[in-house]
Amino acid sequence: MAKQKVCKECRIMVEGDVCPICKGNQFTDNWHGQINIIDPNKSLIAQKRGIKVKGRYAIKVR
Repeated sequence: MAKQKVCKECRIMVEGDVCPICKGNQFTDNWHGQINIIDPNKSLIAQKRGIKVKGRYAIKVR
């Protein structure tokens, strides 16, 4: 299974060619760890990291 690509700016895992959050197109497949944000309003991790949209995010991006 190939690694998914991750937006370098938002750190969200992306399947298409444009990031759904920042509309950027700079991606990497060099990332480690992931967190799933289900409800960003109730998640302390999401608030601490500045995440406002639910989704799967990489913890560390290179």
